[in-house]
Amino acid sequence: MNLVLFDLDNTLLAGDSDYEWGQFLIAKGVVDGPDYEAKNRAFYEDYKAGRLDIYAFLAFALHPLATHTREQLDAWHAEYMETRVRPMITQAARDLVDRHRNDGDLVAVITATNSFVTRPIAAAFGIPNLIATEPEEIDGRFTGRVAGVPCFREGKVVRLERFLEAHGTRLDQLGTSWFYSDSHNDLPLLEKVRHPIAVDPDPILRAHAEARNWQVISLREPAEEGSR
Repeated sequence: MNLVLFDLDNTLLAGDSDYEWGQFLIAKGVVDGPDYEAKNRAFYEDYKAGRLDIYAFLAFALHPLATHTREQLDAWHAEYMETRVRPMITQAARDLVDRHRNDGDLVAVITATNSFVTRPIAAAFGIPNLIATEPEEIDGRFTGRVAGVPCFREGKVVRLERFLEAHGTRLDQLGTSWFYSDSHNDLPLLEKVRHPIAVDPDPILRAHAEARNWQVISLREPAEEGSR
């Protein structure tokens, strides 16, 4: 069995789903605009700089989920998918996923963004497996807290190991493995797979990839009308 892992934000998507979800909530008037936008942007800059406090960010990002019903959240998410996410899906990204799925590989999205935001996005790519940060849910409502290990940096390695264990295997038992990512935050997992691939990488990851002779690709051509 071969394993193919895709980071989501700025890798399969030509943009960041977590950041855009926050911007969508601002546009809907769900959260306080100026204050929320400033914090959302600051956390995003911290992420890009590699200094993100993941627990502080999750306390911020998961709070809106705890203040609304699941029915309302699902309705907003459907609108968010159409207006914010689908324009970030390129045909090149769809084609890459389809090639691996058609080869019969075990394919998964692995992302730090929480599963409420990302599960429908993975489904839009036809990817059945999602390894994501899990928001705690009790009696059908989100609590605003994270459940278990956040799927971030070294946490991605931990969460992948648990995913593979549930599938009765380990990374060193696979035929081969790929991980596609744009971010230097994913170096702990990129170093673990047999085929690390930098996708439209940030400057730190690009330099690392070039030094290690990793493959560097782009999925950023404009999304075709038929892919929306």
